[in-house]
Amino acid sequence: MSAVRVQAMPGAAIGDHVGDIAALRIAVFREWPYLYDGDPDYEASYLSTYTRSPDSVVVLAFDGPRIVGASTGLPLADEEAEYQAPFLARGLDVGRVFYCGESVLLPAYRGRGLGHAFFDAREAHARALGRFDTMAFAAVDRAADDPRRPASHRDNVAFWTKRGYARQPGMTMHLSWKEVGDTVEREKPLTLWLRSLEDAA
Repeated sequence: MSAVRVQAMPGAAIGDHVGDIAALRIAVFREWPYLYDGDPDYEASYLSTYTRSPDSVVVLAFDGPRIVGASTGLPLADEEAEYQAPFLARGLDVGRVFYCGESVLLPAYRGRGLGHAFFDAREAHARALGRFDTMAFAAVDRAADDPRRPASHRDNVAFWTKRGYARQPGMTMHLSWKEVGDTVEREKPLTLWLRSLEDAA
């Protein structure tokens, strides 16, 4: 397998890659724990949030010309209201929070340090902007005994904790998507994880 190149770019610069990023997201999020029955139109709309935000970042992993991984981040103030609501409810200033969107990586490229590279790039981008003190992301909540959980599944809790992020019980938002095998979108709970950007230096 050839070396993977990681490149961070402003969200506004991903125009030529939107289709490939959308296809990658649909493929990876079909897996547990999202079980997302992907919609290209929704993906294009979702990614437009990043192309419109002047301070967003998209980190891409390339194997040759092929995109094999992608990770996103933007000021929380540029996100939709449902993302901001848990922070406002806790009295936090959304203008001081940099929100990390999802990271997706094809299975063959996992375990090679790219997850750390994605976080490093997003944290460095937020630090360079100079007005954030908190990093955040959300993870979908699934029941421990959900029968759909693959026996071989290993979650990212240890990885996130090692990065300095802490789960925030009670800071939960709800997003809707259609799961594989379902016919309608259903609301899912996602809990926030936070860390101090200063600690991330």
